[in-house]
Amino acid sequence: MEKDKIISKIKEIGIVAVVRVENAEQAYRVTDACLEGGIPSLEITFTVKGAHKIIENIAEKYGNDIILGAGTVLDPETARIAILSGAQYIVSPYLNIDMIKLCNRYQVPTMPGAMTIKEVVEAMEAGADIIKIFPGGLFGPSIIKDIKGPLPQAQMMPTGGVDVSNVHEWIKAGAVAVGAGSSLTKGAKTGDYALITKTAKEFIEKIKTARGL
Repeated sequence: MEKDKIISKIKEIGIVAVVRVENAEQAYRVTDACLEGGIPSLEITFTVKGAHKIIENIAEKYGNDIILGAGTVLDPETARIAILSGAQYIVSPYLNIDMIKLCNRYQVPTMPGAMTIKEVVEAMEAGADIIKIFPGGLFGPSIIKDIKGPLPQAQMMPTGGVDVSNVHEWIKAGAVAVGAGSSLTKGAKTGDYALITKTAKEFIEKIKTARGL
């Protein structure tokens, strides 16, 4: 899938499921649960053992039915491994210019993390596609609105502190999408994957309502 189509699809869905679990089996089951709940956009974090193999297996199984990314990517070397394994976009908790350069070289969307307006500007200048506001819970939805004051062109996706109860506030504040981790996938810890599907549906509904759809 081409770069612009991947970005457009993520914005359309409005949410990326951050899959930070204990093992591969949980990752596969969380993926199934999210897809069933209407969230086909996921990032497998590189804190999961064997993340590149998990990405490879999910990409092979679902093909174009999923928008699959790699998360917690800290350097260009890991980004390249993720891309070769089938990751369609790269997400990082911080701003790494070399990683953005590598992703742009291969025309792969990148979402580096930022906490300050200075970092947001630097990420945009480096060619980032969407800025991951992280950790979002430190500031709340107002940070999106505040940054968009001087930077209305900024494309931002908060992660951390996003849940079903406040996702509509993030969207209304101007976020193009949100990243949801434990608030969405916590059912994996107890084996309650039906809860993940249920929560995914709630997220999708809240996002649609916030957008007036």
